Amino acid sequence: MKDLISIADLNEQEVQRILGRAAELKAMHVRGEVHRPLEGKTLGMFFEKPSLRTRVTFEVGMAHLGGHAILLTPEHIAIGVRETVTDVGKNLERWVDLIVARTYSHQLVKDLAAAASIPVINGLTDLLHPCQILADLFTLVEHFTDISGVKVAYLGDGNNVANSWINGAVKTGIDLTIAAPEGYDPDPNVLREARAYGEPKGRRVRVLRDPYEAVEGADVIYTDVWASMGQESEREARIKIFRPYQVNRDLLAKARPGALVMHCLPAHRGEEITDDVLDGPNSVVFQEAENRLHVQKAVMEILAAAPRKVSSQ
Repeated sequence: MKDLISIADLNEQEVQRILGRAAELKAMHVRGEVHRPLEGKTLGMFFEKPSLRTRVTFEVGMAHLGGHAILLTPEHIAIGVRETVTDVGKNLERWVDLIVARTYSHQLVKDLAAAASIPVINGLTDLLHPCQILADLFTLVEHFTDISGVKVAYLGDGNNVANSWINGAVKTGIDLTIAAPEGYDPDPNVLREARAYGEPKGRRVRVLRDPYEAVEGADVIYTDVWASMGQESEREARIKIFRPYQVNRDLLAKARPGALVMHCLPAHRGEEITDDVLDGPNSVVFQEAENRLHVQKAVMEILAAAPRKVSSQ
């Protein structure tokens, strides 16, 4: 494990290592135990997109581990405009110890990881959101302990969160069903590769149209915004298309009694989810947000201890 670009790149033992270490780090945090293995280390945070959870949890997590984080914005580092991705990577590897990149282009993060000899973490791209799903998996571990066979129903847009859910499900044995309108399915390449990995192990990912069929017998209902960053011009049209996929009391009643409700946030209350469900007893939404901190601390600790990928030139 040299980078975290996609959960698909990790083997099952590496996924479990992250989840297990996150549990240990969270317990240490609750006890008030000081743990500073990254003393003297610096995290460079390149963010093209706005961020609350990703920025705060990485910055606070680095401080908890004894290190320091520095924010790098497109106004200061115009990757691909002022300098090539390779040149930026070759500079940063000489100054900082880890990089987290939150970008529109998934290829940019891949190219940065290829160029830099230090670990690169995907903080979100238009294709994938691995840190979020690792935090979601950890949240489920806290509730179910053994998450193999847990039934998760994802409702809404087949976006970056859905794509990473597919990768996470086949690596952990979660039974995932995605319900999306026609034309809004997950990325076909992600789906094909995940099925090729999971189906020989008896692990399935279904894609349906009917949200009520998807949640039948579900242990977990998951949703996300219907219009992600960069899709604001489509918002009104998407609201009409996705309205049947709203997570509300009526839909929740079709799942198993006590089914958990999850959302990666930010939420557009009254659109993809109603207030009474988001704030209700089944919701673990803010536990998910809390767990971003502990999972990302685990990722940074593990990656910082890994040997460099290549020698600096």
